Amino acid sequence: MSVDEQRCEPFTDKRDRIVVRASAIGFVTNALLTVFKAAVGLASNSIAVVLDAVNNLSDALSAIVTIVGTKLSRKLPDRKHPLGYGRIEYLSTMIVAGIVLYAGITSFVESVKKIIHPETPEYGTVSLVIIAVSVVVKIVLGRYVKAQGKRVNSGALVASGTDAMCDAVLSFSILLSAIVFLVFKISLEAYIGAVISCFIVKAGLEIMSETVDKILGQRPDRETTVRIRRLLAGEPGVRGAYDLILHNYGPDKNLGSVHLELPDTMTVEEVDRLTRKLERRIYEETGVILVGVGVYSCSTKGGESARIAEDVRNKVLSHEWALQVHGFHVDVPEKKMRFDVVMSFDIRPKEGVEILRKEIGEAYPGYAVLIIPDVDVSD
Repeated sequence: MSVDEQRCEPFTDKRDRIVVRASAIGFVTNALLTVFKAAVGLASNSIAVVLDAVNNLSDALSAIVTIVGTKLSRKLPDRKHPLGYGRIEYLSTMIVAGIVLYAGITSFVESVKKIIHPETPEYGTVSLVIIAVSVVVKIVLGRYVKAQGKRVNSGALVASGTDAMCDAVLSFSILLSAIVFLVFKISLEAYIGAVISCFIVKAGLEIMSETVDKILGQRPDRETTVRIRRLLAGEPGVRGAYDLILHNYGPDKNLGSVHLELPDTMTVEEVDRLTRKLERRIYEETGVILVGVGVYSCSTKGGESARIAEDVRNKVLSHEWALQVHGFHVDVPEKKMRFDVVMSFDIRPKEGVEILRKEIGEAYPGYAVLIIPDVDVSD
């Protein structure tokens, strides 16, 4: 399954429609809330309501960025970007985070000014009703957008939905502060505004942190890697699947490579037929495109080779930082052996190799030992 075939799948268009529709609903809703809250805030001289309106405005702008980013990310691959533009979604999410951070910092500064130079708010019935309605609207919007984001694996939508739920809590706190003022004549406006600002900044930092992790490259989802390994290892003739690496080029665009341990009696034609079958199956059942399938030869001869392999495997796995041994090959007449070791991050690969080479060398003097350290990139 090629990259070009993947981008032609109908799921891609369906995902785009869901993201754009949810973002459009979010934009319209937040734009209306911005207008009403700004009017209420200015009329009642409430800094907290005005800052809440600014927060809704940032959400509306974020929705626009999400829509534009989604559209640009689906540009067809070209000579300059042969793997497509899927990562643009991550860049658009970074812009969203920047907008949220700017809104939060600006709001905090204004709140501090109001704490130093307080002003008395004036609430009316209409103001309270609009704030109460906004709480309900934000809860409904947040649940809807977050659910759609999880449905299509859109980090931007999930972040927007979570932010909307947080906004509902903050708007509710504003409503409570208004009631407190009307009953006890105690103004908490500026302080509520400062709290809102902190929440906005926190949301922006979280969105940015999560997106940076995706751009840098995260450990693949355990459920996906376990499923891929089971599918591969469950195929007749496959003795094991190792060195699985997934490369992400945007939401739901994952390219992978893996090594299969196959009997040394298989012909090249049989290997070719097997790998093509598995590539198709992995894509159909997980959406991952296997662009590289390497092969480890598994000895079927038994005897001395099998005994040495088992002994070496036990010696290596006696160390807690040695997670797995694979790709083992030994040539008894030539006194050569080689194997791969997956090491945890508790030890430096060079140090681990030196320890193992010394132990194996003492157990099998005269053997040339080649140990290849592998990084624990997937569970």
